[in-house]
Amino acid sequence: MAMGWCDMMRGFYALALSGGIAIAQDLPSPDAVFPEPSMPQIELGRLLFYDPILSGGKTVSCASCHHPAHATGDAVSLGLGDGAAGLGPDRKADPANLPEQRIPRNAPALFNVGALEYRTFFHDGRLEVDETRKGGIRTPLGAEMEQGFASLLSAQTMFPVLSGDEMAGHLGENDVSKAVRQGVLTGPGGAWDILAQRVSGIPEYRARFDQVIGNKPVHFTDISDAIAAFVAFEWRATDSDFDRFLRGEGDLSGNQKVGLDLFYGKAGCAKCHSGLFQTDHGFHAIAMPQIGPGKRASFQRGAADEGRMLVTGDPKDAFKFRTPSLRNVVQTSPYGHAGAYARLEDAVRHHLNPRKHLAEYDPSQAVLPTLDTVDTTVMDDPAEVARISAANELAPSALSHAQVDAILAFLGALTDQDSLDGRLGVPATVPSGLPVDQ
Repeated sequence: MAMGWCDMMRGFYALALSGGIAIAQDLPSPDAVFPEPSMPQIELGRLLFYDPILSGGKTVSCASCHHPAHATGDAVSLGLGDGAAGLGPDRKADPANLPEQRIPRNAPALFNVGALEYRTFFHDGRLEVDETRKGGIRTPLGAEMEQGFASLLSAQTMFPVLSGDEMAGHLGENDVSKAVRQGVLTGPGGAWDILAQRVSGIPEYRARFDQVIGNKPVHFTDISDAIAAFVAFEWRATDSDFDRFLRGEGDLSGNQKVGLDLFYGKAGCAKCHSGLFQTDHGFHAIAMPQIGPGKRASFQRGAADEGRMLVTGDPKDAFKFRTPSLRNVVQTSPYGHAGAYARLEDAVRHHLNPRKHLAEYDPSQAVLPTLDTVDTTVMDDPAEVARISAANELAPSALSHAQVDAILAFLGALTDQDSLDGRLGVPATVPSGLPVDQ
């Protein structure tokens, strides 16, 4: 069988730039697999994504923390959910209804999360595919919360609506927050049921659901399935300069090629940032600084966020976090599970010597909206910093300034402008009549 054009290009490139060291096998195939789109469901999901109707107090939408104006994130290290208004760095806390705390982890970008290769979600992987379970997924919320979803991405949407800090709201302030705090999540009168009845009670939404599920009662999983279909369609990022290079449809600049060679060679970036979307979907401890409240068990007040260990209970997983995709990474600052670094170059340099950069970390590198709280509790505690440092598994690496610049140039080649713009865009209005953040 004749060698395909992409294979031939990768082989030629590897030999030409690597002095004969074959790195072609490390370059990914340019073919990602996504679910087949259903436009009525996608268009329904678009409206639901931008509609605050899904939050307890009807003030927060999915887009509040994942907005295309900020590359499907919120452009801050740790966001503010319920009790705040506005977008990104301009989001302000309501003095009359202050958020109880910052959202504990950085809002991840949504590019390509609908691809079938995604089998875990969240920085700690607490939602993941598990084919031994009846619903095919595993969550920390229990078996009844694992069934009825069309995809793992659909299941992901249930977490923000059940989080008091994100969308559900303060203790006792609305029907959803009351149900959540009482642990009544499913079944009649549960948080899911309240939200489903809210949505299906709006005539336009009911008519749109009729096109998707027929004349059946709307369940929360129907809502989450629609949102997942929209996210998978809207922010598919597979047409960057790098993708076109892999397909033999374009070329990279000289410095981007040097950066690619370093990324897949000497610098070792691809050991974790592998695959078409530059993630192995695994978990690694690289001594990232911890700011803000972190996510922890209730008895761990003041302790650093231990990441994957909170899911597995295995001490070997302490301070491990999921490898993020690098698609559109130039636009998706801040970086790290707590958004510790506002600049991409600083995040890249952290990888060169994690323990050194942890010890020298300056909290002013973070981007934090104003809230009366202490954000440096962990970094001000030498014992906690030492715990984070001791878990580091990334060896120091010596790269010159020119080599770092080349890697940054290659990361720029992962930008897909069409995905940043979004295919359908932000709706002017939503069926609930509530305000839409533009």
